[in-house]
Amino acid sequence: MKAIKNVLVSVYYKDGLDELIHILAKQAVNFYSTGGTQKFIESLGYKVNTVEGLTAFPEILGGRVKTLHPKIFGGILARRDNEQDQQQLVQFEIPEIDMVIVDLYPFEETVASTTDEQTIIEKIDIGGISLIRAAAKNFKDTLIVSNKSQYATIANLLAENKGATALETRKLFAKEAFAVSSHYDTLIYRYFAENKDENIFKQSYNDGEALRYGENPHQKGFYFGNLEEVFDILNGKALSYNNLVDIDAAVRLMTEFTEPTFAVLKHTNSCGVASRNSILEAWQAALAGDPVSAFGGVLIANRTIDEATALEIDKLFFEVLIAPEFDEKALDIFTKKKNRILLKQKLFSFPNIQYKSLLNGAIVQDFDTKIEVADELKSVTKLAPSSSEIEDLLFANKIAKHLKSNTIVLAKNKQLLGMGCGQTSRVDALQQAIHKAQSFGFDLKDSVMASDAFFPFPDCVEIANNEGIKTVIQPGGSIKDQLSIDYCDDNEMKMVTTGIRHFKH
Repeated sequence: MKAIKNVLVSVYYKDGLDELIHILAKQAVNFYSTGGTQKFIESLGYKVNTVEGLTAFPEILGGRVKTLHPKIFGGILARRDNEQDQQQLVQFEIPEIDMVIVDLYPFEETVASTTDEQTIIEKIDIGGISLIRAAAKNFKDTLIVSNKSQYATIANLLAENKGATALETRKLFAKEAFAVSSHYDTLIYRYFAENKDENIFKQSYNDGEALRYGENPHQKGFYFGNLEEVFDILNGKALSYNNLVDIDAAVRLMTEFTEPTFAVLKHTNSCGVASRNSILEAWQAALAGDPVSAFGGVLIANRTIDEATALEIDKLFFEVLIAPEFDEKALDIFTKKKNRILLKQKLFSFPNIQYKSLLNGAIVQDFDTKIEVADELKSVTKLAPSSSEIEDLLFANKIAKHLKSNTIVLAKNKQLLGMGCGQTSRVDALQQAIHKAQSFGFDLKDSVMASDAFFPFPDCVEIANNEGIKTVIQPGGSIKDQLSIDYCDDNEMKMVTTGIRHFKH
């Protein structure tokens, strides 16, 4: 245990600091501070030794240089068991600093609130980050408090131990201090890089939330991020790892649609999607697409859930329901079951990149944000699709984009009839889609087919034609595209290409 005699305090945020100062004052410590923090401690009735008085050097450059001085850093970094260090402290009249309380200028908050470069630059902390690193490095002798969230914890520890700290405590706070400094530096780098440095990858998240478990019960799981920026959680049990993966897929899918649309997902793949004039009609059509897979699924709508829609949804067991709004009577219906997760989605921005760990590193890419529109479609057959067929083609193409490859989507009247996904062959994906559609009583005549990638052979268009599917959308790009185009022309089918592949693994 080491007693605390001298404390350096220099913080941006003062809230919650008073209790810690009172605890330290009871132990008769000497306070060193400057500027606003000095005035705050003095307002509590305690004497403060000024940094300027210790260093015999004033604060300069508009506050850019306050604590950067050997008499400050010498007192923090001096090793108590090193004879030469101790001799130099005496020689240069440097007091040992046993505790440093410091936080950092709000760089992240400033970047979020302004685009003015000079304002942002001035919020890059220099002295604070140096104090944190110095005190953390010398954790054997110095305690570092680097975040306002730690004030209450350390106040309780000091009260219990009469102003002394154990080595394991100082090492724990040093670890947290380096987490603070590394996160801060990453944020600064990302501001300067503007996501343009393609050969450097840095991400940093604080305050990870432990999940019940990972993908399976024997795996640990954590979520790093602020869900409060994305949702109001209105009801239900804690979100699981798998819930979050499915919710992400659902929200990304729904960004494609502007008219009233409902989607049902299982294991990130949509099993029911429909766009209609009302959200109730969209729900009924989406559920009809695969009422079996919908059981226990993740549901998402892009319109307010009203009482009539809630009464219909309430007939189904589901894990999660996401919508921009729920009316009061709808909430009354859903909240009768405490485990149902209800998420009110807010307006927010997705990150620009996605990444995942693999092998001994990570892969990074831009998100697939491309949304094809009618003007971009190229008709490659003698017959061209009608305007209503084009609407269905674009609808089906949006769904295909968000399904695991290889994938085929069959749709009609802006309703998903059947899909095949995650198949090793495109023919298998098509056959799965046909089987699903027919098993739920859909007539495939005059439906459309979408593929996430090109057709290397005409087998898929031939199978589709045999089922009455006459209109196709696909990226094109195969050296054998003409084989599929010729088959379509010979059988009065229509095909458009997008020039955009939408693989998803």
